[in-house]
Amino acid sequence: MSEPSQKPPPKPTVSSSAPGDGIRSMRSTNVFRAINFELYAKPNAIVMGIGLVAIGITFGYIAYMRSKYEGLGYYSAIQEDGKEVFVKRKSKWE
Repeated sequence: MSEPSQKPPPKPTVSSSAPGDGIRSMRSTNVFRAINFELYAKPNAIVMGIGLVAIGITFGYIAYMRSKYEGLGYYSAIQEDGKEVFVKRKSKWE
């Protein structure tokens, strides 16, 4: 009896995608890539750091302005005709 011939295992296909490429490895149109730019752009740590600093400064400025405004002693009051006005707090002794 003759032994059946064995076929060599198939060669692995080489693709241009690397692990972790995600949607970047799929075929798509240029319009899709232009509309969904964030999916194809690689993360940039420098730009992210600048953005975090900018948002931190913005929140800090808002908190500073709010504390300064509250320190002035104004509060919102509603008049009889329904208008909202800001009135300075007065002491009951005045």
